[in-house]
Amino acid sequence: MSSARSEILANIRRSLGVNGLESPRKLEVQSRLSQKPRGLIPSRGAGEVEAQLNIFKREAEIVSAHVHILDSLNQAPAEIARLMKSHDLPMALRLGADQRLNGLDWSQAGLALSFGPSKGDDQAAFSHAFAGIAETGTLALLSGPDNPTSLNFLPDVHFVALAQNDLVSDLETVWVRLRKLNGDHHLPRTINLITGPSRSADIEQTLLLGAHGPRHLHILIYRH
Repeated sequence: MSSARSEILANIRRSLGVNGLESPRKLEVQSRLSQKPRGLIPSRGAGEVEAQLNIFKREAEIVSAHVHILDSLNQAPAEIARLMKSHDLPMALRLGADQRLNGLDWSQAGLALSFGPSKGDDQAAFSHAFAGIAETGTLALLSGPDNPTSLNFLPDVHFVALAQNDLVSDLETVWVRLRKLNGDHHLPRTINLITGPSRSADIEQTLLLGAHGPRHLHILIYRH
């Protein structure tokens, strides 16, 4: 610990009349770390699955994302092909190693597929989200070979699949689900929270899409 930081903390302890070694204080910290209590959660994103879907769609579209509702993930190849034609994009798509996406029937989509992280020369990519946050219309994507982080930022158009059952009301629930799935010691290296396409208004307060990532974000929410 740096000497400046040590001095600051020592001053704080003196003002509180403590030394940092008191058993009750140490137990309180240990209890908080082990129990992970939740703070006050707004009810904005709460509700049944259909209600959460409507809230998520509304919030995502407010920030210029496009939300498409599919009955099944099996419909994704045809829907992506249709959207790529509407964008007048080259019919080429990059994916990671996620078997939910790679195992789909792409034979009739007319798309040239490539796999692995993007090197920056891909026009379009397809990922699968870990969760969707209804409160803010936000996607949570986990890094790793299944869904490389580079696919979230380098292509101009990003397609993201989201299972309707993976919709949650708030960000805090994402962390609960992640710990339940992986435990505290096997978390992904990066968790990307994506709310709409990339944007910036730094230059003359003019909103520019695609400033630091995709200009277009298409979220494919599938029910089954």
